[in-house]
Amino acid sequence: MQIGISKTKKDALKKKMQNLGIREEDLKEKFIRSSGKGGQKVNKTSTCVYLKHAPTGIEVKCQRERSQALNRFLARRILTNKIETLMLGRLSEERQRIEKIRRQKRKRSKRAKEKILAAKRKQSEKKKLREAVETPSESE
Repeated sequence: MQIGISKTKKDALKKKMQNLGIREEDLKEKFIRSSGKGGQKVNKTSTCVYLKHAPTGIEVKCQRERSQALNRFLARRILTNKIETLMLGRLSEERQRIEKIRRQKRKRSKRAKEKILAAKRKQSEKKKLREAVETPSESE
């Protein structure tokens, strides 16, 4: 039974690599013997894939699967995701900051307000119970 990667996934990865400007010539690829679970099959074959993107210096190792072809695909996908976060990281951080401010300024819903007021009432009840209780004086 051959477990492969679908053509649509391969095409999507190629397109993503092109959009980010990642070329196959810029990738340095090595195959290493995997370690860990997998038994004799893993110990005899070099299924672990090492990729290095020369322009950015990002390195990726992938030994998730027992198939070398699948690990090659997964390593490329991990590498493109890392490069994408590197390139778009600043933009997304700024977007997150703006979104956080927008959430903070947004008007609370009626239900949220009621919840907050209920919590405040409960707290005030607790404080009232802490007040000193008057005891009858001993002179009587």
